[in-house]
Amino acid sequence: MPIKTGGEATVEALIAHGVDTLFGLPGVQNDWFYNALFDNRDQIRVIHTRHEEGAAYMAFGAAAATGQPAVFNVVPGPGLLNAGAGLASAYAVNAPVFCIAGQIHSARIGKGLGDLHEIPRQSELLRGLTKWSDLVLHPADAGRKVAQAFQEMRSGRPRPVALEIPPDILKMRTEVPDTPAPLQPHALPLDAGAIEAAGKLLGKSQRPMICVGSGALGVSAEVTQLAEMLQAPVFAYRTGNGVLDSRNPLSLKSPEAHAYYRSTDCVIAIGSYMRLPLQRWGRDENMTVIRLDVDSDAIGRIQRPDLAIVARAEDALPALIDAVERHNRKRESRAEQMLELRADAARKMAFLEPQNTYSRILREELGEDGIAVMGMTQVAYAARVNFPVYKPRTSISSGYQGTLGFAFPTGLGVKVARPDAPVISICGDGGFMYCAGELATAVQHGIPLVTIIFNNDAYGNVRKMQIRDYDERVIASDLVNPDFVKLGEAFGANAFRAETERQLREAIRYGFKSDLPTIIEAPMGDTPSFDSIYDQGRIRPPQSS
Repeated sequence: MPIKTGGEATVEALIAHGVDTLFGLPGVQNDWFYNALFDNRDQIRVIHTRHEEGAAYMAFGAAAATGQPAVFNVVPGPGLLNAGAGLASAYAVNAPVFCIAGQIHSARIGKGLGDLHEIPRQSELLRGLTKWSDLVLHPADAGRKVAQAFQEMRSGRPRPVALEIPPDILKMRTEVPDTPAPLQPHALPLDAGAIEAAGKLLGKSQRPMICVGSGALGVSAEVTQLAEMLQAPVFAYRTGNGVLDSRNPLSLKSPEAHAYYRSTDCVIAIGSYMRLPLQRWGRDENMTVIRLDVDSDAIGRIQRPDLAIVARAEDALPALIDAVERHNRKRESRAEQMLELRADAARKMAFLEPQNTYSRILREELGEDGIAVMGMTQVAYAARVNFPVYKPRTSISSGYQGTLGFAFPTGLGVKVARPDAPVISICGDGGFMYCAGELATAVQHGIPLVTIIFNNDAYGNVRKMQIRDYDERVIASDLVNPDFVKLGEAFGANAFRAETERQLREAIRYGFKSDLPTIIEAPMGDTPSFDSIYDQGRIRPPQSS
């Protein structure tokens, strides 16, 4: 067997699995890993960041924008803790992120001796943030465990995985087996009876509806075909946006979807928890719920469905479409009804200014293939109900995690993975400052992301709730910010202040043509909230069936 270090065995296994980019920060526990990366620098590009949080979020962005695994590396203890928010975000939206974490010396793990970066029960921490994790305790095991990590990440529900590798194992030079070939994902058998039953229920339903989440991102064409067959509107909230092109009349956002949901008799959720409908809108006895999900544990977590299909949507939908075809009733087009619902929603959302205007500008400037990273700011909140999404993986969110500060570094990862696409990161001033130091990473590595900072000098949503819900007890939500234009210029980035629509469009277009990152500050005051529409669904249902 060849003689290799643990670091060399690990890097060679990553290359064998198609990894060509790694986000990370070196440190003493990972020295021999980075030595191996240096020796293979013609095959793996290392994008080193200014903070572990940035490394994790960049990997998250790359994975979310492509659906392919993305890898990051950090030192143990505080390095891993700093990366935790990025792992939590990837876990929330089912992004295939691979964390390679350092450890302390293998013989000292769990001894509490106060080694550099030691934290109690690091392995347990990682198990809570990933779907699978393991510890490498010999170089001969490194390649096999890397292969297993990729297999687990690609099997069933895609979520983060992790490997911990102590420094003595990375350094140890010994006989190591040949690098293993990638392992096939675990396959789930299709339940033909459940699919046939779902086809009957959907085919005979009077007013069917489809809910999609991240599990449907790979079946856009199939969902579109099913929706057209059933004349069933398709509802996506955050992670399923773009599965059905927003320009299709059957594509609904939450206000109009809520109105239709009140009278539907059969709902199928494809790769979605149906979190918003089941937890906020309710369900009556006349509604049949079908769940198609690869994760059997998730299917009954909120409410038990009437029928469950445990499968990948990619495997199940072709068979389900065939079953629906056999049982489908004759249907008239619902396009006019859906357009009526959407027009009514648009009228009721007209008060959302300047958010509606910003949404229109962003959509027009991004074009057909552009990608928006929706941060935690008023413009992005409103985008959940007013921003059209044309294709899967072109509207990136942190899902239910709602991680403030994620949008800028995540956008950098998106742009690294999709250099061909226009990418805009939508931030508030408070959120941008979480990872502002990654501007240095963007300049150093030539990542031409366009970032818009909507600046209201506050943690705006917190302040809004303090005023509205707590008798104007405004505390700890007002901010003092730097001059964002000067800040961007100090880092060597393009930087503009846009106070008009024309200035904003010109700055975006300049950024799209530049090889440098571009920062655009858009000052804005207080804005109306879309919460009342989002929570109450104040859109009237269609009058005809």
